[in-house]
Amino acid sequence: MPQKDSKAEFVRENFNLIAGKYDLFNDLNTFGMHRLWKNKVAGLISEFANGRQISCMDLCCGTGDISLRISNLREVQELRAVDFSENMLDIARSRLLKSSNSSVEQGDATNLHQFPDASIDALTIGFGLRNVYDINLALKEILRVLKPGGIFINLDVGKVKIPIINKIADFYFFKIVPLMGYIIWGGKNEMFDYLPVSSLHYPDQDNLKRIMEESGFQKVSYKNFVLGNVALHIGYKTTEL
Repeated sequence: MPQKDSKAEFVRENFNLIAGKYDLFNDLNTFGMHRLWKNKVAGLISEFANGRQISCMDLCCGTGDISLRISNLREVQELRAVDFSENMLDIARSRLLKSSNSSVEQGDATNLHQFPDASIDALTIGFGLRNVYDINLALKEILRVLKPGGIFINLDVGKVKIPIINKIADFYFFKIVPLMGYIIWGGKNEMFDYLPVSSLHYPDQDNLKRIMEESGFQKVSYKNFVLGNVALHIGYKTTEL
């Protein structure tokens, strides 16, 4: 597994490699439930907009699964789909081809230099924050590009607190999920080992809430899915006085 200083390049290269299999992998290892969670993200964006026209960014957008859902919202005037992996972006670009309000571009979650301060109303990440080499730096950049009053929605793996359920979840995540990846890939691939292992160094729900608050987000909350195996965090950038 990659060290911190080589994680970014490892993630980019290996997501480029598995891009064409990634959606199938997600369907298999979540039994299709990831679609429901992503629908929830889009629904929260719509609730936040409350009839207003807003600008959105889907950061670490991957193949554009969440991006497409957001682009279809009538409240979304502009969507920027951003990812590190060129091959993932190729799939996102084809998925968003008919979305006139969307653009797809390469970018680094820890250095969003191409985006001005306070330029985005709502920013989402789906199963991407744990792949960032420096979460604190990414949160700092997210806070910078959000407008005052803007919302950040993060969907990712969580930690199960019930001991017996946790053991079952770990067995599935660390033993069965990589096998699914090998099957659809046609052989062993270290990226399908990395994806579960990446959760070991990713903060649990309460710690991520604390990190977000320490980074400057306000009114941070989270919702668990499947007994905490997946969590959705929400935070806001404070309005200027």
